[in-house]
Amino acid sequence: MLNLAEFFRHLCRLLRYLIEPRVTFEDKRLIKHIALALTLAVAPLSSFAAQFVEGKHFTQVSDKAPSAQPKLTEFYSFYCHNCFNMETQYLGDIKANLNKNVKFDSKHVDFMNSEIGTEVMRSLAVIQELDAGDKMTHAMFAAIQGDEGANGHSHDHDHSAHEKPELNNRDDIKKVFADKGFDVSKYDAIADSKAVNDKIDLWRVQQREFRIQSVPAFIVNDKYAVNMGQVRTLGELIDLINYLAVEHK
Repeated sequence: MLNLAEFFRHLCRLLRYLIEPRVTFEDKRLIKHIALALTLAVAPLSSFAAQFVEGKHFTQVSDKAPSAQPKLTEFYSFYCHNCFNMETQYLGDIKANLNKNVKFDSKHVDFMNSEIGTEVMRSLAVIQELDAGDKMTHAMFAAIQGDEGANGHSHDHDHSAHEKPELNNRDDIKKVFADKGFDVSKYDAIADSKAVNDKIDLWRVQQREFRIQSVPAFIVNDKYAVNMGQVRTLGELIDLINYLAVEHK
């Protein structure tokens, strides 16, 4: 894609050739090449707007101003089979192809509204505080869903469809961390810290604010929800996210 300086330089050349009283055959060929370059330069700026429709491909879920920094937030649950599929099969490609200015974040929903549900939700905040990344998120998915979870065919979108978890309390969760080589002697201090409690409070507030009813859900710039049912391919999903994050006004 041409940058802005190149765009205007080629535009000036094209205009100069158009107003010349005598244009040679070679000039005409050059004009065609310049016009094609300009078309390719402008096309990416307009194709997203023509392709994606509000109310169909995405929905505005907040009346507040969008976040100052472009960002993508994934809301998910360790109990959700489709979330496990997204995590292990697609999320890496999504993050790798985000516009370089788009920040990624993930948050756990609180559909269960139970003690163990809160502890599992809290475990993601601990993972983020420890900067434990994919290693522990995959371990938590597997601990709850089993090793076959990522290949399961159950569509666990409805929060009422959650099955009984494999983990029953915080000690069970700490064993999962220990099995992956983490020193769990400080787990309780981190899990009960102000930073983690503030995260959990924010996730619950935003779950209600953004009207998260099913997972995985993608929220862009704290303002737009991707309508996953209208997205046909991974490439289209990535294009839609980037469009909402950096182009849509």
